Amino acid sequence: MIQNEELHDSIGDNHIGSSAQNPMREDAFAISDDEKIEKIKKDVENILLTLGMDLTDDSLKGTPNRVAKMFVKEIFGGLNPARKPKASTFDNNYKYGEMLVEKNIIVYSTCEHHLLPIIGRAHVAYISNGTVIGLSKMNRIVEYYSKRPQVQERLTMQIVQELQQALGTEDVACVIDAKHLCVNSRGISDIESSTVTSEFGGKFKEAQCRREFLDYIKLETKF
Repeated sequence: MIQNEELHDSIGDNHIGSSAQNPMREDAFAISDDEKIEKIKKDVENILLTLGMDLTDDSLKGTPNRVAKMFVKEIFGGLNPARKPKASTFDNNYKYGEMLVEKNIIVYSTCEHHLLPIIGRAHVAYISNGTVIGLSKMNRIVEYYSKRPQVQERLTMQIVQELQQALGTEDVACVIDAKHLCVNSRGISDIESSTVTSEFGGKFKEAQCRREFLDYIKLETKF
């Protein structure tokens, strides 16, 4: 038992993911969002009471309910496939065949190991093979997969895979540069460090194409 606890702590402290997809139970959506909020509300209330907080205080009375709604409808809302954005695509009638880059997309996610924020920017690119996607949809795809308990590597891969499927091409790339508050505010408490992850598909695996993308986003990290 102790060995298992040490292993699990080690995985969390070193921010190691266990799967390429978010681990979900088969009955994840057997109850409604309202039912989930009521259950989480009681759990948050119990946590605060265990910590010794006085929930009769006006400032704390609504906290369990606020946290429960935030979990279900906001910061973990991307777990629900019903909230998946429709990736509207269009024919590339103007025959633009060069790289399209959407950079500095804000990332707000949550580390699945400590439930603390991941905050950063995503830079996404693709080369059309006849299909284009609305610019705002790229932002919405990043937001959707961010709104889950995450590891940054998985998030980067999920963004690329979703765009590859929507666009019908392997020529998609994503780089994320983000701060993890589980590193910045606890443990080593290094407030300066950030984590950079990348996923390159198709032509972006070629050195010249990858270098062009990185030049566009002005990221000095070498890959």
